[in-house]
Amino acid sequence: MAQRLNAPDGGSKKNSRVRVAVRLRPYMNRQDEKGEGPCVRGLDSQNLEIINWRNATETVKYHFDVFHGEQTSQQEVFLSSVKPILPHILNGQNASVFAYGPTGAGKTHTMLGTREQPGVIPRAVREVFNLVNAKDEDEGWDYMIGMSYLEIYNEKVLDLLSPSSQDLPIREDKDKNILIPGLTNTTISSFSDFDKHFVPATLNRTTASTKLNQRSSRSHAILLIKVVRTQRTIPHRQQTGKLYLVDLAGSEDNRRTGNQGIRLKESGAINLSLFALSKVVDALNSATAGRVPYRDSKLTRLLQDSLGGSAHSVMITNIAPEYKYYFDTFTALNFAAKSKLVVNKPFTRETVAVPVLPAKRPREEHEGGGSGTAPHKKKQKDKKSELDGSVSSAHYHSLSEQSLVERLMALEKMIMSCRDKDEQSVLRDVARSRKEIQELKERQKEFERTTARLSEMAKENSTELPAFKNCVAPLQRNVTNKQRAVVQPLQVCHLQPAQLLAVSKQSVCVKEKKKLSDLVEPPDGKENMENPWGSQLEEAVLDQSKQKILHILNTGSFKELKGLQQIGDKKAKLILGWREIHGHFTKLEELIKVEGMTQKRFSSFMKANILSAVGK
Repeated sequence: MAQRLNAPDGGSKKNSRVRVAVRLRPYMNRQDEKGEGPCVRGLDSQNLEIINWRNATETVKYHFDVFHGEQTSQQEVFLSSVKPILPHILNGQNASVFAYGPTGAGKTHTMLGTREQPGVIPRAVREVFNLVNAKDEDEGWDYMIGMSYLEIYNEKVLDLLSPSSQDLPIREDKDKNILIPGLTNTTISSFSDFDKHFVPATLNRTTASTKLNQRSSRSHAILLIKVVRTQRTIPHRQQTGKLYLVDLAGSEDNRRTGNQGIRLKESGAINLSLFALSKVVDALNSATAGRVPYRDSKLTRLLQDSLGGSAHSVMITNIAPEYKYYFDTFTALNFAAKSKLVVNKPFTRETVAVPVLPAKRPREEHEGGGSGTAPHKKKQKDKKSELDGSVSSAHYHSLSEQSLVERLMALEKMIMSCRDKDEQSVLRDVARSRKEIQELKERQKEFERTTARLSEMAKENSTELPAFKNCVAPLQRNVTNKQRAVVQPLQVCHLQPAQLLAVSKQSVCVKEKKKLSDLVEPPDGKENMENPWGSQLEEAVLDQSKQKILHILNTGSFKELKGLQQIGDKKAKLILGWREIHGHFTKLEELIKVEGMTQKRFSSFMKANILSAVGK
């Protein structure tokens, strides 16, 4: 039996503010649109300034925990911002590092890096292994490290270690811990083992090219490193620490990125999740906010521990110096300034097992073994094991007292005697039930004989009574108040001319309704196989209509696609996206491959558009 304990470091919970580091990437050689040079510059290791867009002669200054200039290396970013929070993981606490900023500002380079200049993720994992290996064996702890890797793409949680998996749910246990059922958790023993799993999984992440970035991340990637340490000796304490390494997708202005089709849908999902992240930070900083909207987005749901939760958090804000990124940089700096005011409450997650003392069991069995048999000893052991799970470790020493042992034996004898009495009462109940069943069978046979005699008497009396006359029954039927149907002979009615005209109009309407019903699909969605609508058209007209529809699907603009029957804004965007990826439709039946287009909807679409073309 295990008991969960929340034991903070130092005996009392300590608040930890979110540390914010700002990294300015180098200025690109390509000149921006206005050729005005950089719009932001660093003042010292913690301060920077940006041009005020309202007045170009003024600047706006910001103060952060760390400022990394253009010449800062990957090693310096890791040592000053990330490394100080990693030892907390080995003590059963959580830590989080996430990169934030506009698209093209260098977030993925900061988190992943290259083979020559590794980023935060490989350096942090290597440091975790170094900390575990540096632990002394005499401390009495065993360590186990596991990893999980996922992405949030279009508000769907996908497992990068298992690409075939579908959208995974996000759950919360009774201890307010966020978990993802079905997410792959791989145990790793060294950094090379981590690299073997991480590199192929990184290739599964969704990326694409835009006008601002040749390899733009289209999803938020989250790497989870889980460290579990277990005490070898009693009470076998177990502490679990988690490290979240998050590479957020950048916010995008679709007017400058030129996104269309699927890229536009991805950009909308990214901006929506980042907007939800901004609302969470605003709610945490507001003293009057009663509810923090973590559930508005799956990204904020997973970052619940990192922002206002129980983790030591570091946010690395990446910004670009070019003037064309000015408003993106200005927005990112304002968000970073609000984020550094968020306060977390880290604590140690510890599980303690209730100790079991197997050395005392043989002595207790020896004390009570003189008067009991083998089954008696077995039941006595079961009774003691139940007591082991319900009392605390401080009460185990009292089990060796003679008075307690005697009371346990007396209780066991009483239970055994009660069990014998219960068996005798059960036998008596069974005998009584059998007797009652026998009596019921005899009464049933007597009723059957009485029924047979009554049926014979009824047959004899039925020959004397007239047909359709009811016999005397226990309940007399009262039919005086019921209405009876009276059949009148057929009468010829002479109608006036006005009435004849109304009748003829009604018959004509009925015939027209029948003709229209032949063209309408049945309620169950199946076509009339006896007289299909396609057979009523000439083959040349039918082929010409199909070619016209196929031409609009392949070359038509967004407005022309919406001109087709049963095609709205959403369907037109999906058709354009499918055409951008797979090319032109070779035949109309390929329209079923578009998302949301089923066989039934395709048949209805073809019927509506062909009839519309014929009508024109």
